[in-house]
Amino acid sequence: MFDYRLVEALAAVVLEGGFDRAARALHLTQPAVSQRVKSLEDALGTLLVVRSSPPRATAEGQRVVEHFLKVGQLEDDLSRGLAREPEQEWATLRVGVNADSLATWFLGAVRPFLEAEQVLLDVSVEDQDLSHELLRDGTVAACLGTRAEPLQGCRCLALGRMDYLCLATPDFAARWFPSGLDLEAAGRAPAVVFNRKDRMHARFLAGLLGQEAKFPAHYLPSSEQFLELVAAGLAYGMVPGLQAKSRLAAGSLVDLAPGRAEAAALYWHAWGLRTGRLDRLTAQVVRAAREILT
Repeated sequence: MFDYRLVEALAAVVLEGGFDRAARALHLTQPAVSQRVKSLEDALGTLLVVRSSPPRATAEGQRVVEHFLKVGQLEDDLSRGLAREPEQEWATLRVGVNADSLATWFLGAVRPFLEAEQVLLDVSVEDQDLSHELLRDGTVAACLGTRAEPLQGCRCLALGRMDYLCLATPDFAARWFPSGLDLEAAGRAPAVVFNRKDRMHARFLAGLLGQEAKFPAHYLPSSEQFLELVAAGLAYGMVPGLQAKSRLAAGSLVDLAPGRAEAAALYWHAWGLRTGRLDRLTAQVVRAAREILT
């Protein structure tokens, strides 16, 4: 049987990103948190967290953290079912969301759920091609991602797709692409890419031009500022059609490759463990996304 004071300490270190932060969250001293984690490792006979900066859970540690979070969800559901008075405590649901969904449709989609439930969302932002790793690690209970297959022990529900268009201002297009978006021009014009993990721009150019293209790029990991850099005429880039709709209609942005879009099919991944709040959040996200996404 686990001593859940020790398990809670491990989970806090992993989720808060450090022993000092875990100590503040648990209202303990840092040595007390370290001792609890060490005691749990001694009891289980295995290393649970790598003392790096920030600390990183081992595979065994990830399993313990995931177990702790699932037990918490079950306890929340049990308390809700047994309570005779309206509950006073806030519950927390940890979810992984890609930045573009967060900037466009996700918050509007979950608003009815948040209005009806006494729930706090703890959102981790990750690239849609990588967000399922947060679920695999046990860091989140659900996530948006592009993986079509469910992870072991999880559900996977198709939501729709986000179409990304290659956009620039009219002046930028006239300056850098006077003859259209070809291989030579792509090698000179400054692009903007979300981060170094983001391969969408490279995939789009390869599909459009028929070969890999080297291109100069800004790296800007903010969906809102990404669009602002393009709108300022300082770069061109792959922008969600949902995000750029009004600017395209106004003519302040133009599509450099009309009829060509890079589609990202989105899926909602969630623990297979059925808990009331997670089930209700899942139902709301799926319902709203299927109305909004193409």
